[in-house]
Amino acid sequence: MEENTKKEPLWTATFINNMLINFIFYLVFYLLTVIIGTVAVADMGASASLAGILSGIFIVGGFIGRLWTGNNISRIGQKKTLIIGTIIYLLFTLFYFFIHSITLLLIIRLLHGIGFGIAATASGTLAGLVVPTTRRGEGIGYYALSVTLASAIGPFLSIFLYHTFNYTVLLVLSTVLLILALGGEMILSIPDHVKTAYKKIEKKAFSWANYFEKTALPIAFIAFLMGIAYSSILSFLANFTAEIGLATAGSFFFLVYAIFSLASRPVTGRLFDSRGENFVLYPAFVIFSLGLALIAGTHASIILLIAAALVGLGFGSFSPFGQAVAIRDVKPERLGIATSTFFGLYDMGVGFGPFGLGLLEPFTGYRNLYLISAGFVLVIIFIYWLIHGRRVGK
Repeated sequence: MEENTKKEPLWTATFINNMLINFIFYLVFYLLTVIIGTVAVADMGASASLAGILSGIFIVGGFIGRLWTGNNISRIGQKKTLIIGTIIYLLFTLFYFFIHSITLLLIIRLLHGIGFGIAATASGTLAGLVVPTTRRGEGIGYYALSVTLASAIGPFLSIFLYHTFNYTVLLVLSTVLLILALGGEMILSIPDHVKTAYKKIEKKAFSWANYFEKTALPIAFIAFLMGIAYSSILSFLANFTAEIGLATAGSFFFLVYAIFSLASRPVTGRLFDSRGENFVLYPAFVIFSLGLALIAGTHASIILLIAAALVGLGFGSFSPFGQAVAIRDVKPERLGIATSTFFGLYDMGVGFGPFGLGLLEPFTGYRNLYLISAGFVLVIIFIYWLIHGRRVGK
């Protein structure tokens, strides 16, 4: 095993370049999504509910883009698909400069999401092909840090730049970043074994199998449920911490989350490869649930930051290793479909979770909402065991 690992390097130029490109995709997503509702309310007179739809409709676009990519990447090629997605992502970023109507903004958010979905799925698919099969858990774990770091830096940078400067600065930064990503793709080298991994296939007649990978659906459904639970943090943490006088600690939540997710990744990646997913995911579910429960009961900054660490160790471990499970047993030409199945359902959970949780909050309050979310994750453990965990190793 050790000899094989030495023969198959992980940190290749292609892997690093692709990881940086994916970081940009998600950083731009957070830079604009975090503040778009505020801009719509302040500058366009949108209602709070309509501002929420602006986030959700981007996720719908991303889901459409992911499904299209999963069905077409084997025919078009990894690099071409990546470039197509980035061009669409960049093009509709430019449209934000000229939009002053809420109706047009909704349309642009949908199309912008499609570009993001194509680009991010192409990048994730390429990562799955580039990473050595003997180090897939470790490699996908490191690759997923591009998303983790973006989720920590993006919201902080978005709010800081918006309040320090203005919305236009965020648009300029997003445009520049995507131009850099496009430049990185132009020099991206695709290894020969990746080029030949996909068979040249003709466009097939409509079939659900062209859009969803059956073997990835169980873990993708778990990703959907986990996305709902995690959306309670993304959507309501800022309001909750402001309400209880911990806004400063709340602003550092995602930074601590990223640090602990980063610190744990070398260990959890190796454990996944050597001991299997159950050995990593069961503790991850429990730790994530504990983090949510701790948020519910927090009255001090230190408790909130400990909760951030637990969420980083728990939820931060699910996404990369869930992806690794989704793509592990599929043929190379189906890897794009498996990737889009996993992240498509995950995105739907994150995107639409706030609608359901938002309906509960007026009746429960934030603290009880987080307790409900913690209990929900414990239910997810049973569902995971039922549809996947009990079959592992058999």
